[in-house]
Amino acid sequence: MVRIDRVVTRGGDSGETSLGDGARVRKDSRRIEAIGSVDEANAAIGVLRLHTRALPEPDAMLARIQNDLFDLGADLCVPGEGGDRLRLTDAPVLRLEAEIEAMNEALPPLTSFILPGGSDSAAYAHMARTIVRRAERSVIGVEGVNPAVVRYLNRLSDHLFVLARVLNGNGSGEVLWVPGGA
Repeated sequence: MVRIDRVVTRGGDSGETSLGDGARVRKDSRRIEAIGSVDEANAAIGVLRLHTRALPEPDAMLARIQNDLFDLGADLCVPGEGGDRLRLTDAPVLRLEAEIEAMNEALPPLTSFILPGGSDSAAYAHMARTIVRRAERSVIGVEGVNPAVVRYLNRLSDHLFVLARVLNGNGSGEVLWVPGGA
């Protein structure tokens, strides 16, 4: 059980923070940057969920994803063998793949690149997707990262892309790229 007695600890006032194993690291370390990027992705999905509340299936998927991202952050937060109980597995990756496949069945094939936009919810899904891509780039630079973490973030950006298409009326409201101009 997690218990947070104090939010203000002053422990980070010198530019360092604690990892889950108690080690102190600089706040600008690659690992902390990656954890922060994952946290930002989770927050972006929280904003997206403001626009999916009335859609039970997408909102339930996004709720599971937010929990997955906390698990993923815990994995990043405890490097080495001490974090074995917190390791992300491929089970959530496989769930994302199954959800992508199910969503894709109702979509027409792509005949153009898609611009981020359309409905509010689709635009927020695209925003979350780009933040997840940045988180993925940050995580790749972390030494000794669990490979399932990278696979999860890679699949999640695909998931958010397909979800954006679903949120754009199953493709009917997509904004298509027009090469060379509008």
